[in-house]
Amino acid sequence: MELAHLHELSELEQTYWWHVSKQRLISRWLKEFAPAPGLVIEGGIGSAGNLLSFQQLGYQVAGLDIMPEAVAYGKKRGIENVQVHDLHQPWPLDNHSADAIVMLDVIEHVEHPGRVLKHAWNALKDGGILILTVPAYQWLYGDWDRALGHHRRYTKKQLLQQTTQAGFETTKITHWNSFTLPAALGVRAWQKLSPQSRSAEFPHVSPWMNRLLMSCADAERCMSKYLQIPCGLSIAGLFHKSSEV
Repeated sequence: MELAHLHELSELEQTYWWHVSKQRLISRWLKEFAPAPGLVIEGGIGSAGNLLSFQQLGYQVAGLDIMPEAVAYGKKRGIENVQVHDLHQPWPLDNHSADAIVMLDVIEHVEHPGRVLKHAWNALKDGGILILTVPAYQWLYGDWDRALGHHRRYTKKQLLQQTTQAGFETTKITHWNSFTLPAALGVRAWQKLSPQSRSAEFPHVSPWMNRLLMSCADAERCMSKYLQIPCGLSIAGLFHKSSEV
């Protein structure tokens, strides 16, 4: 992640609809499948807003990030158990110690996701859960992904293959952010007609549009309790560790 993008994230993640909606979805899954108290580890902490939210829900939290600036944000926010670490390397945490591990829009940034997922498997207790979000559809890969440092976008099948190979079993997997897919298709088509270098900034929206998009995400999240969301710009998956392999 570029430093400028990290600073932008620190300003937006408590108010911008995409960050808030993703955090609400993940918090709901944590409370349902690994209720507090317990240890939640986040790989790739960004500006530590998720860890702060999980801590406020009653969890013990720990975090790893390759960027010293991200760790500095975490400590500034009062989260002491964060450290600089490359997720490809064995994690500096006790094996079988975590009740839940969260990696939100992280593994698309790493060259060897299988290695990272195996380290996560080692850190989890038996019965512990792993929550992942990733961008969907490789055919949507474009300048924005390159600016963000993405190696890939995902299909459900690809995410299931990688998590299964690392030893996880699937609890649930779904698309989310379905309501912005038509707009994204239009933007990608326009970008192909007008190729140019683009930044990694999040699209700016007005306050009323931010509220509208957040309401759409809330409605989608409620629907996902009962219906499979068939498409969307992102994929969210919840996986569990059943036993040693």
